[in-house]
Amino acid sequence: MGLLGDEIVAKNADWKFSGNMVDNFEKHVRKSVPFYEEGHELVMKLSDYFVKNDSICYELGSSTGRLSYKLAKHHEFRDAKFVGVEIEEDMVAKANELYKNPNLSFICDDMNTMEFEKSDLIVSYYTIQFIHPKLRQQLIDKIYDSLHWGGAFIMYEKVRANDARFQDIISNLYMEYKLDQGYEAQEIIAKAKSLKGVLEPFSTEGNVDMLKRAGFVDILTVQKYMNFEGFLVIK
Repeated sequence: MGLLGDEIVAKNADWKFSGNMVDNFEKHVRKSVPFYEEGHELVMKLSDYFVKNDSICYELGSSTGRLSYKLAKHHEFRDAKFVGVEIEEDMVAKANELYKNPNLSFICDDMNTMEFEKSDLIVSYYTIQFIHPKLRQQLIDKIYDSLHWGGAFIMYEKVRANDARFQDIISNLYMEYKLDQGYEAQEIIAKAKSLKGVLEPFSTEGNVDMLKRAGFVDILTVQKYMNFEGFLVIK
């Protein structure tokens, strides 16, 4: 059992989005992911190009619901439907406690097995990286099939560099970033150990190849800082 900072505790290779970490999730993720809030703002601005009055929009892995709520609030003048999908019951309960909007709902379900309605926008904000690689392509295929023609998939991911030298540089820069955020060295090590086998990032090229295999052609990086990247993908 290790202390990861922000009053979060996890075991080796056993990071979970439930239990003791739920109440501190937003604080932790804002400190751990560079430009986390700025990414939210960009997602909302990008959504203006795709959300219509009859749109159905999903956030996959909605955690405590903050981004889903922001999107629903941003488009509350429309007759659009926003659905946050989250597999962890504790997260869904917290989202329902914190965020309410007439055109927003949170559901506890597995994105890998649930059926999506035809949609104009699907958002995944640092979620696909936690899907086991053997299931990842199947999920991206389903996302492609679920979108209307001209609909968008906005995917933010932690990414690996494209060779060992660059990976060493980026890993060290990110470690320094976390130290600058006030985390202790032991907390950074404990977090890395907890994520073994849980967080499996692809490289930029790996993500693009996966999107192309699903059928996507129009793919653009809209935000990139160190090993964090946001993609806008249009069907």
